[in-house]
Amino acid sequence: MRKRLNGLKMIASAAALAALCVSGAGADGLTGAVEALRGADVVILGEVHDNPVHHQRQAQLLVALKPGAVVWEMITAEQAEGLDPDSLDDAAQTARRLDWAVSGWPEFALYAPVFAAAKGARQYGALVPREAVAGALEQGVAAYFGAGMSARFGLNLPLPEAEQLAREADQQVNHCNAMPEEMLPVLVDFQRLRDAALAAAADKALAETGGPVAVITGNGHARTDRGLAVYLAKARPEADIRSLGQSEDGQISGAFDLVLDAPAVERPDPCLAFRKDG
Repeated sequence: MRKRLNGLKMIASAAALAALCVSGAGADGLTGAVEALRGADVVILGEVHDNPVHHQRQAQLLVALKPGAVVWEMITAEQAEGLDPDSLDDAAQTARRLDWAVSGWPEFALYAPVFAAAKGARQYGALVPREAVAGALEQGVAAYFGAGMSARFGLNLPLPEAEQLAREADQQVNHCNAMPEEMLPVLVDFQRLRDAALAAAADKALAETGGPVAVITGNGHARTDRGLAVYLAKARPEADIRSLGQSEDGQISGAFDLVLDAPAVERPDPCLAFRKDG
């Protein structure tokens, strides 16, 4: 009987998500997203990092969904442990605690509403510390987690050749076709490492809090076809994982359970940095 009820729940959830494959940015779209995401064990909330509408929407979803834990792509586990739950709505104090000014992420004002909305949840960081990245890439990304954990998340397995080549091609495009060919496998490994680190943090958060868990991350990691959900589902096949992608002017790469759109942000051409005459 329990299996039948779980099956019915999955069918109902799938129907709700299918109805929201592409949705607008208005109140109706957000309300529908809340209903589609509610009840999941893990909710992945994607973003374009410098889009303020995406962050405002993440904050609204956190308030509505009330997760027991929030996992952040932007901070390390150590930084998350140092956060004061009672002062997350104090943007200046939170930014200082996270040393955000030298983090390389967009200005904290964009993320401040999201941190404030996470107040009351337990905080988890998934950023791989800089000092650990070089060693992990040199030894192989599976070595970062150890044999047991890597096998649990499937990180010990090489990608199928077609997927590896597709990812390398994507990395080349993402880097303005300026990367040496030998660097492309390294970039793919780094992406996989970050996906698995997010999955491991979400797994830990779910085990320690019982969930629900919300993950704040970029759209690339939120993809259901190759992002953190792939690794988390390997470790927790029974978990209900749902992912929101946030597009700009209808443009987004990858697969998601649902997508909400927002206007694109004006930004300089990212390829200028790769041009010698830039």
